[in-house]
Amino acid sequence: MVYKRSRQGGSVVVMVALSIAVLVAAVGLVVDTGVTYMVRDRLNAATDAASLAAARAISQGKDEATQRANAQAAAIRFFNANFPANYMGSTATLNAPSVVFNNGMVTVSVSARASMPISFLGLLGVSPLTPAVASQAVRKDLDMAVVLDTSGSLYDQGPNVIASAKTFLNQFNADQDRVGLMHFAFGAMLDDPIRPVARGFDRASMTKHLSAFTFSGSTASPEGMYLARQQLNSIPTSNNNRSNLRVIVFFSDGAPNSFGTYLNWKTATDCRDAGGPYAGTIATDDDGSGDPYGLFKLDQQYDDIGGSCTPTVYYYGNNYYNLVAKASSLPDWYNAHNPRSTPNDVNLREFPIVTNTPRKVTNTVNYTNVNRAARNLVEAMARKSQDEGIYVFTLGLGAQLKIGTGVDGEKGEDVLKCMANSTDAPARCFNAAKPVGLYCYAATTSDLTPCFSKLASAIMRISR
Repeated sequence: MVYKRSRQGGSVVVMVALSIAVLVAAVGLVVDTGVTYMVRDRLNAATDAASLAAARAISQGKDEATQRANAQAAAIRFFNANFPANYMGSTATLNAPSVVFNNGMVTVSVSARASMPISFLGLLGVSPLTPAVASQAVRKDLDMAVVLDTSGSLYDQGPNVIASAKTFLNQFNADQDRVGLMHFAFGAMLDDPIRPVARGFDRASMTKHLSAFTFSGSTASPEGMYLARQQLNSIPTSNNNRSNLRVIVFFSDGAPNSFGTYLNWKTATDCRDAGGPYAGTIATDDDGSGDPYGLFKLDQQYDDIGGSCTPTVYYYGNNYYNLVAKASSLPDWYNAHNPRSTPNDVNLREFPIVTNTPRKVTNTVNYTNVNRAARNLVEAMARKSQDEGIYVFTLGLGAQLKIGTGVDGEKGEDVLKCMANSTDAPARCFNAAKPVGLYCYAATTSDLTPCFSKLASAIMRISR
């Protein structure tokens, strides 16, 4: 018997061969695409890191040529650190980083591509894929007020606070960024004023002042916040003198419990001289009870005004009720920095003391009203700053911030979050339409420097 080859059988062989070729191509496409995506993602991460590092490195150097060279060197170093040699068999090529200075902003552009190894598709005669990416960072000129809590609760942590603050300031350009330094306890003290016209800041002077900080007194956060905003707004708007980015950095380890004020007195001659009445800081403790006490000088760390402004404390016990007995009421509005001649000028009213929101405060001089007013005022000052385009970044230290204190048992870190308008702030105060800042919590002093570094990166307003 003679068998004949079936034409149909031959067709099947051809179809199987074609199917195998298509299957191999499909597998090759899947494998190659997957590898390419992995390489491209790694390229993206490397160029992002390079552009961010370059933007930070611009702070180093006194002229554009040096700053550009430092930025390019940092970009190359960070790219190589984040894209390992022969990653997934690829070979990366970093293009020369571009650093462009223009009207107070520096734009860093970093691009790279990778050559892929011979793959399934290469065996089929298809050219290997060559993923390419680009990243960009913008470093804006900066006006920044740094305000640090130096109250008594930080006595043991003081050296660490000082060291971390010095490291923080080293991340900014002393020849280009404007920075002012101040601290507060009972009063707020201006260590290094922000320059109103010239750019830059005196790093040596700030380092010297930081080294001299002592830690004592209450937490008059409104006084620190008021001074910080005043410093930024002292820069004139003429000739586009203000920087593109304006920032307040606020550090504290506790909730506000004090604020400055011209009190109303039962005896008209108390706490005044021929020039008018005196303003001073009225304070409370954090335990939710006791009479408020004071008054303390607004521009000193821990120095009472004395005389009829600071009634004598009884020798036995820690009872300050003489102030309550002598003062008739709190003012309706925050007036601590108004002229002595007209402390209650209606044209100078910005921040209400007597209010129903967010915490109810009346005119009565007692613990509840003073403690609540201190918290209301610092949040209102931060909101006003944000209305003016100022970003507020806050840093909190220590477990005390996680504990409810004061008359309402409210956590101190909630106040700091509200001040920053951070995305994790309580719903009552977050406003996405205003500049959104950042709150960083340092559980211990070892977390301070990383927290300050985190704020520094955010402050630079790097955009990609």
